[in-house]
Amino acid sequence: MGRSRYRFVDVTQPHFMTCTVLHWVPVFTRAETVEILLDSLRYLSKEGLKVYAYVVLENHMHIIAQSTDLSRDISRFKSYTAKQVLAYLKENQVKTVLDQLAFYKKAHKGDRSYQFWQEGVHAEWIQGDEMMRQKIAYIHNNPVSRGYVDEPEHWRYSSARNYAGREGLLDVATEW
Repeated sequence: MGRSRYRFVDVTQPHFMTCTVLHWVPVFTRAETVEILLDSLRYLSKEGLKVYAYVVLENHMHIIAQSTDLSRDISRFKSYTAKQVLAYLKENQVKTVLDQLAFYKKAHKGDRSYQFWQEGVHAEWIQGDEMMRQKIAYIHNNPVSRGYVDEPEHWRYSSARNYAGREGLLDVATEW
C-alpha cells in the first residue's frame, strides 16, 4: 500500500490542518499570492468544501474544513495553488523564491523543477465544540501572537472578521 500524505480520522468530519510552504519560504507576502489561495477555497466551497476558520501568514496557513472527501479536496487545493503561485512567481520573475523552492525540493520529486508545499497537512480531527473553539482561537490569534497585529480581526487574511460579525475576504461557516 502506498503512503498517504493526508491522514484523516473521518474524511467527512471537520479537521484542523496546516499547509506550509517548503522550507518555510515566505511567499504569501503579496496580495496576489494570497488571493490564489482564497480563490481556490472559494471554488472548492462551491463544490462542497465547508470552511470554518482560516488564517494565511507569510509562509503557511491554518484551516478548519470539512467535506464529503476532505483528503481529495485538500489534495486538489494544494496541487492547484502550487501551480498557480509558481506561475505567478515565474511571470513576475521572483527569482530568489523560485531558486529556494528548487533548491529545497525533495529528491524524489524528480518530475518537476520546484516543490511548493511541504508534504502533508498535519490533520487533527475536531472532536467536539470545545476543541473547535480552541482551534478557531488558535487560528485567529496566530497573527497576534507573532506581533503582527493587536487584535485578531485586524489581520486581513483571516476569518476573525467573519466571527466578529464583519465581512471577511472568504465566506466561512461560523456555526457548527
